Amino acid sequence: MKLSEKTLDCRLSPIRKFHPYAVSAAAQGKTIYHLNIGQPDIHTPSVYRDTLRSFSESVLAYAPSPGIPELIDAIRGYYCDIGVRLERDHVLVTTGGSEALDITMKCILDEGCEVIVAEPFYPNYYTFIRANGGKVVPIPTSAENGYRFATREQIEPLITDKTRAILFTNPGNPTGTILSQEDLRLLADIAKEHDLYLIGDEVYREFIYDGSNRLSTIGSMEDVKENIILIDSVSKRFSACGARIGAMISRNNELMQQALKLAQARLSVATVDQLAATSLYSVDQSYFKAVRKEYRHRRDVCYAKLMEIPGVVCAEPMGAFYMMAKLPVDDTDEFQRWLLEEFEDHGETLMFAPGSGFYAAADGGKQEARFAYVLEAPKLARAMEILKKAIEKYNNR
Repeated sequence: MKLSEKTLDCRLSPIRKFHPYAVSAAAQGKTIYHLNIGQPDIHTPSVYRDTLRSFSESVLAYAPSPGIPELIDAIRGYYCDIGVRLERDHVLVTTGGSEALDITMKCILDEGCEVIVAEPFYPNYYTFIRANGGKVVPIPTSAENGYRFATREQIEPLITDKTRAILFTNPGNPTGTILSQEDLRLLADIAKEHDLYLIGDEVYREFIYDGSNRLSTIGSMEDVKENIILIDSVSKRFSACGARIGAMISRNNELMQQALKLAQARLSVATVDQLAATSLYSVDQSYFKAVRKEYRHRRDVCYAKLMEIPGVVCAEPMGAFYMMAKLPVDDTDEFQRWLLEEFEDHGETLMFAPGSGFYAAADGGKQEARFAYVLEAPKLARAMEILKKAIEKYNNR
């Protein structure tokens, strides 16, 4: 029997593929500092649990395929507050941001079509693009240049008659890079001039450390509203990753009509989680202020300790809760395996996400690693101390 070539070309997640090694290491009694996955430890707002407890319907029924009206209206209200006016049919509730990306790619890609993405990029972009017949066309960046990519000189030479979209994360995952209003305007202009979709993954919008409350959104650009697709989620914003509630948002009515076909085919998103997610949008801004303060402190501690390690190259991240660093090792995949199988410092070791999975080419980013600073500051400091000792021992084997 045969398997799909498209699926065979997909890869295991660099964020999750070392889980079996971690299980084995834990069974040996090792304590592991998990910096590999963007799972916040910030408490989910209590209104989520309160709503779950208050659910009393005698039948747990299907929700409407586009999403329950209460949640759609809550999302619309959130966007209205940042200057984006949406109708109900501009919002499609999805099973996390992941399904929003998958439905988007199903709607815009034919076999062999191309999506331009700055690398390093969120690894699941590759999976969703490739599984839907597309090809990732990377915009090369580097740790040395701060992973910047928003210039015409870098983007326009990559556009061909097969290009369907430009996809970006802002703030960046894995780099923490922030695109300015000028950067976004340039991307919008290029998309408009070349008749491309511009897909903005803005799930980390609240996590910025330049003193602003919220990031600029491409959704507010009226002249390119037909080109814009926004990917959203409650996972990071409200520390509710397990809720699996996201949204595909676009004011392109024809696109959203096609997306609805796919939403109807998968029936609906979980009813109770939608109800509980609706309540999250009532959370006061003080919640985000406190969360930003905490993550900025963690960023500062983690970055300072990381930069004490000789040979590390890393641009200070200005958003999200990740930093991408070039390490003085030959292969971070092998280094990560060694950390779990052969190394410990007083019974402790750590996990990160090896860089190769964040690149289009299988051998890209071999010296890089993504660190998620989602632990308390003292744990982050200890993890960086372990990393420093491990690098020295690894290179002196």
